[in-house]
Amino acid sequence: MTDLEADRFTVAIPDETIGDLKTRLRATRWPADVSDVDEYYGTPVAYMKELVDYWLNEFDWRAAETKLNEWDNYRVTIDGSPIHFIRKQGTGPNPIPLIATHGWPWSYREWTKVIEPLADPAAHGGDPADAFDVIVPSLSGFGFSTPTNRPDMNFWKMAELWHRLMTEYFGHDKYAAAGADYGALVTSQLGHKYADKLYGIWLGHRTHLDVMQGERPWDLSRGRMVPACTPGDIREDIIERQQRFASHVAVHVLDSQDLSYGLADSPVGMLAWILRRWTKWSESGGDVESVFPREHLITNATLWWVTNSITSSIRSYVNANRYPWTPSHDRTPIIEAPTGITFLGYENPPGVTTENRVQAFRDDVWDKPWYNAVYLRAHEKGGHFTPWENPEAVIEDIRATFRLLR
Repeated sequence: MTDLEADRFTVAIPDETIGDLKTRLRATRWPADVSDVDEYYGTPVAYMKELVDYWLNEFDWRAAETKLNEWDNYRVTIDGSPIHFIRKQGTGPNPIPLIATHGWPWSYREWTKVIEPLADPAAHGGDPADAFDVIVPSLSGFGFSTPTNRPDMNFWKMAELWHRLMTEYFGHDKYAAAGADYGALVTSQLGHKYADKLYGIWLGHRTHLDVMQGERPWDLSRGRMVPACTPGDIREDIIERQQRFASHVAVHVLDSQDLSYGLADSPVGMLAWILRRWTKWSESGGDVESVFPREHLITNATLWWVTNSITSSIRSYVNANRYPWTPSHDRTPIIEAPTGITFLGYENPPGVTTENRVQAFRDDVWDKPWYNAVYLRAHEKGGHFTPWENPEAVIEDIRATFRLLR
């Protein structure tokens, strides 16, 4: 038996909170943008004004709430931290439990395209033997998993909460885990520390557990300059990739609280910060709404705003450095759980094509000690938001990974 009890959860934001949001949107003081002709400096003011007008005058939060409540929502408190999750019970002869973890600035909604096909494969042209009982939590300190009640929350501490959720609340002796972006860190930690309790893990990103540590935690290049002899096109690709993530990681690690004052006070400031990530990291070609419909963008922005969770969410980055990950064992591979990894084309490393992406991973000496890889697959379509941008690939690869491990 367990002392953990989950309550059914209904998304129901008070009218006063929505009214305050609209008041703040109307009172926005726009920057004096002297060059609004391209996106060199960031998201153009004209586009932000268009989105804010939609947020104020067309977007229907109550309709969005109705859609959110179509899922079975729950909240459970573990070690003093509330954890929100949605669940879709599997339909098949032997569904295995799967906990799927999102990233930043995602919400649990970025998993919703794949939940039903994973839970009920027969209803979506698949084999019922591949069914999962799917649990998708909101990361601790994100959205409805607030307030986290802990200033030290980070990915490896979230993994402890997830393990208790799966083994104590649900009572599973064994379970599967999946994750992308920050959720890949949570999932990898489960695969490192609790390999004997897992069927295996699936990752949308291979991100090592010692990321954001050391003397330059904000610098994903680890201080390395691009060699002068690098061919021009590859050099440009390397620099572009570094720039794509540089401000995000640097500010979240070095100045999260100061950023939070602006983002927690201004819904437009908050939207601008997270919108830039949706735009630059997705395979959008600069047209973010080609990947994320406007309603989806503003639903997510409203979710972040009404829960006032932006501060605790970005603190998870600096806490990965302030409270460093330490290994639970000294064996290799470090992540012992059998692992499947999906690679999407927009995030191919410079000079690597989709055709040679898997081999490049196998040849990378940096990756060799980390993974017990049993399934690797590269797909051309898609960017950083893996289960949202290429749900077909994710469904196929998660099924194939765990078909080997059931």
